[in-house]
Amino acid sequence: MSVQPAAVRLSGLRYRWPRAREDCLAVDALTIAAGERVFLRGPSGSGKTTLLSLVGGVVLAQAGTMEVAGRSLGALSAGARDRFRADHVGFVFQLFNLLPWLSGRDNILLACRFSPQRRARVAAAGSTPAAEAARLAARLDLPADLLDRPAAQLSVGQQQRVAAARALIGRPGLVVADEPTSALDADRQQAFIDLLLEECAAAGAALLFVSHDQRLAVHFDRVLDLAALNRAGGAGEGAR
Repeated sequence: MSVQPAAVRLSGLRYRWPRAREDCLAVDALTIAAGERVFLRGPSGSGKTTLLSLVGGVVLAQAGTMEVAGRSLGALSAGARDRFRADHVGFVFQLFNLLPWLSGRDNILLACRFSPQRRARVAAAGSTPAAEAARLAARLDLPADLLDRPAAQLSVGQQQRVAAARALIGRPGLVVADEPTSALDADRQQAFIDLLLEECAAAGAALLFVSHDQRLAVHFDRVLDLAALNRAGGAGEGAR
């Protein structure tokens, strides 16, 4: 029986923003198992968003190793990291990163358009990208007529749910969510958490979830305090 690699494994990680005098992130070791649900907390400036950027290969550390699904991100070119991220990491960004002129539906489908592996996983489950986008949208209380509107015409909460559906479609092995419930009311927040956990469990995906809302931590296997993990002297200087 083959052993599935850790979803995230980092060692001796050091990151310093350009022109900063000190490292803003220094984490000696961190492992997130395949399928594990991890809640990451920390005050503003502790480096949470920086860590997520490193996990996604958006930026590279100056020292240490960062592995996702057994692949060393530092060994990949910028283009290869982009392809790897598209195939294996679903991001719910704090600022959503939707294309404002595309419809909500087309924004969801972008994840499959850029990733043959996501399309293949949808097909293996006996569905199509369009059908899967509709299923996820319905679970997130996004009716079909609303999905026809350009993303720029959607409310902040609706945009947040479109971004979540885009992250989940095609069953990536790691889902990274940066303050994903900040624009949702209490009822939709609970529905969102239920969907996120159920979809990750069905796909065997690990979930790295960042939030200031400590009440949500009860849904997760493990709670990490980045302020305690991060030994950087310049954690407040340029950290995000």
